[in-house]
Amino acid sequence: MSERAFKTLDEMGDVTGKRVLVREDLNVPMADGHVTDDTRLRAAVPTVSELADKGAIVLVLAHFGRPKTPSPELSTAQLVRPFSQVLGRPVRYIDWEGDIESTATLQPGDIAVLENTRFFGGEEKNDPKVIDRFAALGDFYVNDAFSAAHRAHASTEGLAHRLPAFAGRQMEAELDALDKALGNPEHPVAAVVGGAKVSTKLDVLKHLVGQVDHLIIGGGMANTFLAARGVNVGKSLCEHDLTGTAEEIFDAAEKANCTIHLPYDVVVSKEFAANPPSLRTCNVHEVAEDEMILDVGPAASEALADVLKNCRTLVWNGPLGAFETKPFDTATMALAHTVAALTKEGSLVSVAGGGDTVAALNQAGVSGEMTFVSTAGGAFLEWMEGKALPGVAALHG
Repeated sequence: MSERAFKTLDEMGDVTGKRVLVREDLNVPMADGHVTDDTRLRAAVPTVSELADKGAIVLVLAHFGRPKTPSPELSTAQLVRPFSQVLGRPVRYIDWEGDIESTATLQPGDIAVLENTRFFGGEEKNDPKVIDRFAALGDFYVNDAFSAAHRAHASTEGLAHRLPAFAGRQMEAELDALDKALGNPEHPVAAVVGGAKVSTKLDVLKHLVGQVDHLIIGGGMANTFLAARGVNVGKSLCEHDLTGTAEEIFDAAEKANCTIHLPYDVVVSKEFAANPPSLRTCNVHEVAEDEMILDVGPAASEALADVLKNCRTLVWNGPLGAFETKPFDTATMALAHTVAALTKEGSLVSVAGGGDTVAALNQAGVSGEMTFVSTAGGAFLEWMEGKALPGVAALHG
């Protein structure tokens, strides 16, 4: 997508007094009635504020949770106050009961959050009747929710075919960043793919070997690749039934001139606990039968830093080790600081995404130093798999 195939807010024209349906991702975590992480609320601010400042009547569409039936616990009504706080302006809640009539009192510049889109049975089925009901409320449609763009739902895909459709500022930034990372990147390109299991990221790995110059594999999935190379990984997390698939990925990488990087020294322990007494660092060929690999070793970490110093683009999804438990966060933290430094000096375009990756970057305190950090989970993974995302494709017209 090296050429802009979507329209942005810059191309909307005069929206004074116009009703703009804005699909945002407000699906935030809550505990005891309070939002525990307002990242997604803050991500919605630029688009919603800009439209309101231009005199639009902003009607925010969003889902919340996975409701089987409408319930107060999953109503977007409880998001109105925290969203208003991050916006710094009033936000109304509309429960749909009166449809158009419910929004009749809204004035130019007003903002309202509509009820949970998933309270409508046909939302997730992209039902034309639900699309019609949504479309009747607006003059324009803006999709600002990349994290929901892998779903062909009424509010994420269907509406783009019924109303003039545009990408919001968050969606625009996401698509531009992803284009720089894999769509039209500057080579050499590296990808870091970590996580527990190869089985959850098979399609990602198969796609990436044909797209990048260096594929760095970490986490539990690295153990499966090590086992495929004849390494005894002891009692480490390992999908031994997928070693044949790992070999196929090795072969595909060789044909594509993609270098796969696996750790050659590792941090092991006989138990998975913080700072265990059995902790030690060893060569991958020295892992004992009763030990498990829990992190990449220091020599391999240093080698990975050298690889990245010679790259121009990085896409990152997944930690190198069990970063939630010290000291098995060492390699991931070291990588995060290396990437941040290279990005800051202008030698590397760094795009990272996925829940664990975002958590690791936050833990390292470098999220703000990356080129772009995506909060999307499933959508980011499907993009890394090379799949077309319905909500994005619909914006292309």
